[in-house]
Amino acid sequence: MKKLIKTFKNKKVLITGFNGFKGTWLTLWISLLGGRIYGVSLKSNDKFNHYNLVRKNLSVTEKYIDINNQKKLISYIQKIKPDYIFHLAAQALVFKSIKDPLKNWQTNVIGFLNILTGLNKLKKKCVGVLITSDKCYKNLNRRISYKETDELGGLDPYSASKASSEILFKSFFNTYVKDKNKYLKICTARAGNVIGGGDWSEKRLVPDCMKKWLLNKAPEIRNPKATRPWQHVLEAVYGYLKLAQILNENKKLNGESFNFSSNKIKNISVQHFLKKIKSKWPTIKWKIKSKNNFYESDLLQLNSSKAKKYLKWDPNLNFNETIELLVDWYKKFKKNKKKIFLTSIKQIEFYSSKLK
Repeated sequence: MKKLIKTFKNKKVLITGFNGFKGTWLTLWISLLGGRIYGVSLKSNDKFNHYNLVRKNLSVTEKYIDINNQKKLISYIQKIKPDYIFHLAAQALVFKSIKDPLKNWQTNVIGFLNILTGLNKLKKKCVGVLITSDKCYKNLNRRISYKETDELGGLDPYSASKASSEILFKSFFNTYVKDKNKYLKICTARAGNVIGGGDWSEKRLVPDCMKKWLLNKAPEIRNPKATRPWQHVLEAVYGYLKLAQILNENKKLNGESFNFSSNKIKNISVQHFLKKIKSKWPTIKWKIKSKNNFYESDLLQLNSSKAKKYLKWDPNLNFNETIELLVDWYKKFKKNKKKIFLTSIKQIEFYSSKLK
């Protein structure tokens, strides 16, 4: 934790998608580390949005612009001259990528390119961590763990756009950054199936369930036998922070990609996952949906040995702790959402206490 404070204290940190699910947790954590945060995102008017609930307790310079607007985005990057950038802004849902493929490809590929272009124009030292997805891999639906060197691909527009952004990253780095830009250090990060408090996304298991359970209703479960590499959001966010810290110190990692996925929670089915939540929240119920209207991969696991070797990153939460944090956040939200800032901070402090 001391190294992270030393890395980020009083540094200018730009976070795109700062008011999203992972973005809010990252913003909270960096604020605890003493970073000066600049946020770029689309505005959310959702009163239950995690960031909207905690923003009065934070000091964030907010800029609501679309990352597809290259001129405005690059101008803002040039204006603030960040020391670090975490790029999380994206179209993040499979079903939305199917409904509006053009918006999906524009945001996840062209928006991604706009970020890279803006960073490359900076004439000062900057470290960038660009977040893609575990779904960038060509999923063979086999019980294997995908390494960073495995084939990229995607059957749906979302997965394909994330694979494309990774290919774009490599080509951009080799063409414009490697041996050409002495100021810029950039990597991509691929996280597994991330869960945690403050996720209200549509057609995702945890938020869909929580929305129903908070109203004492029973959600419909599409695919109870599907397995997921369940991982708490703080595991992934810690990976992003650790990557930025080590990348700042080690230029040999420039242009690399890293997986972040829990090796403590593997191949646990949706049904088992729900039963574990019920053990912490006995009143909840669910029902199984007979038909699934869109394709979902049953198996997807990442190999994080590279992150362990080069970043000394390891998952810190077991399955029980992961579920306890998840249930605790939503229960506290239901009891008094005005105090959710304290709940979120306490969870970050609990996770930080486990770091070596």
